[in-house]
Amino acid sequence: MTSIVPTEAAKVTGPKVRTSAVRTGPPARTAPAALAPRARLLPSLAAVYRAQLSRARVARIPLLFVATFQSVGIMVLMRGVVDGGAEARAVVAGSSVLVVAFVALNLLAQYFGQLRAGGGLDHYATLPVPPAAVVLGAAGAYASFTVPGTIVTAVAGSALYGLPMTHLWVLVAVIPLSGAALSGLGAALGLLAPRQEVATLLGQLGMSAALLLGVLPAERLPGPVGWARDLLPSTYGVEALSRSFDAHPDWAVVALDLAVCAAVGVLSLAVAAWAYRRAAVR
Repeated sequence: MTSIVPTEAAKVTGPKVRTSAVRTGPPARTAPAALAPRARLLPSLAAVYRAQLSRARVARIPLLFVATFQSVGIMVLMRGVVDGGAEARAVVAGSSVLVVAFVALNLLAQYFGQLRAGGGLDHYATLPVPPAAVVLGAAGAYASFTVPGTIVTAVAGSALYGLPMTHLWVLVAVIPLSGAALSGLGAALGLLAPRQEVATLLGQLGMSAALLLGVLPAERLPGPVGWARDLLPSTYGVEALSRSFDAHPDWAVVALDLAVCAAVGVLSLAVAAWAYRRAAVR
């Protein structure tokens, strides 16, 4: 005998599952990710310096040879009209610092003018480095190329004019301080020039001023030209090197010239950093 079980009784009843309504509100807020720390000045400066040094090593060596050959040629030319004394010291010192002016002022003005015209500043603006690191790194790299040429010119000039080489160690201070002052000026000219051609022209004019006002003895210059000589950043490096050729240099005056050169270098590099920020945001 079979019994018929109702279908409802055969169903297995389980626990009831509640379905929650779909939430349509705004998504939950998440905490923003922490930004990376800003790059410090010294590591950024070292990175830019190494990059600029490796990039410009091959291209700048021939130009450095030209700068050295030019300065030595000027000393040989002036040998016919200058016998010795204070004039010979001025010629040798001015010709030695002229190597720094050719590379650090002239070439750096052209480089930053080309960088601004070609949009290269946009690349540096995206890097998380301070603007001062870019300017100081490029200036330091260009100034480094002047060391061999300046030493060769100073030694050759001392031998040519019979000047003592005992105190040529002053170049250890003259080269970086003059290089900083002239590099800052060259970078500022290149960044503030409205066009690349104008930057090249300003660099050439600056180097010509360093040639005329640095190599020629100060006693031979007229009054207004002498005032312009005092405004040229490389003048104080020339004076310090020129006084070191004395038998008994006045080291207090030499230190004062180097201090003025250092102050002008800090000022010119600060102006160059400001000009970089101004050009990078445009």
